[in-house]
Amino acid sequence: MSPLTQLFETAKSARERAYAPYSKFQVGAAIRTKGGKIIAGCNVENAAFPEGVCAEGGAISAMVLAGETEIAEVLVIADAEHCSPCGGCRQKIREFAGDDVLVHIADLNEVKKTYTMADLLPAGFELKKKV
Repeated sequence: MSPLTQLFETAKSARERAYAPYSKFQVGAAIRTKGGKIIAGCNVENAAFPEGVCAEGGAISAMVLAGETEIAEVLVIADAEHCSPCGGCRQKIREFAGDDVLVHIADLNEVKKTYTMADLLPAGFELKKKV
């Protein structure tokens, strides 16, 4: 199975476990870390809107918990023609990903579009660490 297919299948499976009783809009995400791990996340809604968690944010939290802090590739999937990460998630991804990291957007059948982080968030916040 190709790395992209593995991301797709992982995100698709995560999407099926999403908790979306209000919007009925399930989203899954999968991250491939620089260390080679594939980590999934799904959206989790809450009655106290907007206090839910996006799929990307859930995957990033799981990634950090697994001891990884560098994203190599991301795939987001929904039952929609185009469901790209929201602005907040773009910044969350950027915290752990360089400008050249690929973010794939998929419907339930295939990848529809691929962006780089530079395309999605050309002027994101970045902490400049002092040497």
